[in-house]
Amino acid sequence: METAGARLGETGMRRSILAAFLVLGACSTPAPDPAPAPPSAPPPPVASAPPPEPDTCGAKAHQHLVGRPRSEVPVPVRPELQRVACTTCPVTMDFNENRLNFFFDAATGLIREVRCG
Repeated sequence: METAGARLGETGMRRSILAAFLVLGACSTPAPDPAPAPPSAPPPPVASAPPPEPDTCGAKAHQHLVGRPRSEVPVPVRPELQRVACTTCPVTMDFNENRLNFFFDAATGLIREVRCG
């Protein structure tokens, strides 16, 4: 019986073994390192709160009335610069930064908001 080495000869056998190692070696090569991740973008800036509106009408001095009955609204010295209205009542949309507005709840009569405008 003839062996594989005898059929191929010594040189043929070496070539076959060498080819087998090359094929196996090609299959076992390590995968290349993955490409580095691109640098992450910096986080977006934190939105700052809008600047407070100037207190041109003196609303800050009347904030203690919020939650109190509308009967406690002071009688205006200059009625054209003060408005009292319910929160669901229609009012003019003109903006006057010097006008002091008192808005009350129509059902309870309690002041809900004091602001300029």
